[in-house]
Amino acid sequence: MLKRGGGGRWGAGVIPAVDLLDGRVVRLHQGRYDRVTAYSADAVQTARRLAGTGSGWLHVIDLDAARSGRRPPAHARAIAAIAALPGVRLQAGGGVRSAQDVEALFGLGAERVLVGSLAAAEPDLVGELAGASGRVVVAADVRGGHVRTHGWERDSGVPAAAFVERLAEAGVSDFLVTGIDRDGTGDGPDTELLAALRPLVRGRMIAAGGVGGPADVELALAAGADAVVVGRALLDDLLGLPQGSRHPME
Repeated sequence: MLKRGGGGRWGAGVIPAVDLLDGRVVRLHQGRYDRVTAYSADAVQTARRLAGTGSGWLHVIDLDAARSGRRPPAHARAIAAIAALPGVRLQAGGGVRSAQDVEALFGLGAERVLVGSLAAAEPDLVGELAGASGRVVVAADVRGGHVRTHGWERDSGVPAAAFVERLAEAGVSDFLVTGIDRDGTGDGPDTELLAALRPLVRGRMIAAGGVGGPADVELALAAGADAVVVGRALLDDLLGLPQGSRHPME
C-alpha cells in the first residue's frame, strides 16, 4: 500500500489522476472508450485516498464532458467536492469548449483548468485566458505525432510541436503532454515526445501516459517534465488491484 504524505514511494512530483465516466472512477486504455477499467463509484472517497500519495495536487478529468462537451451534474458535484477536500489543489478538465467552461471549472474549485479542444480551435482566446489567470494549462494530447481533441477521438491534423509553438506564441506558458499510445498501459512514458517539446514550453510541463511505477516517474522527470500525472498504476496500488486486471466494464 502507498504511504501518505510526500508522495510515499512515488515521490513528490506525482499528481494522482481521477478520471470520471458515467459517475465512476475509471481508466481508459490508450484513450479508448471501449476499453474501460472501472475502479469505484465513489469519486470523492477515491480522491481522498489518493490525496496523500502525491504532491498535494489532484488531476480530475470528466471523460463524458471531454467527448460530448456536456458535463453531467453528478460530475460537477464530484469535482466541487474533491476540490473542497483538505489539502487538495485541483487541476481539472474535460469538456472545456469556451471561456465560460473555463470559468465554470474555476467556480467548482479548480486551481488550474486544462484546455485541449478549445486550444486547438481558438489558440488566441486560450492565450488570453492563460495570460489573464495564470491558471490555464493547455493539454497536448498526442497520438501518432498529432494532437487529438474531443476526448482524444478527433485528429486535429496538427503536429505536436507546431501546436505547442502556436499556443506558446499566443501566451500559454504551461502544458500537459500526454502520450496517448502509452496511456493506461504501464509501458513507460514517451520520453522522446517529452524531450522534443520541453524546449518549446516556457513554464511548467506536466507529463502523462505510460507510468507503471516510480522508475517511470523518474524517466519522465529526466526527460524534462516538472511533474507527472499517474492514474492506473496508483489506483491499482492503492486499491489493491493487480496490474492489468480486467473489469466487467472493460
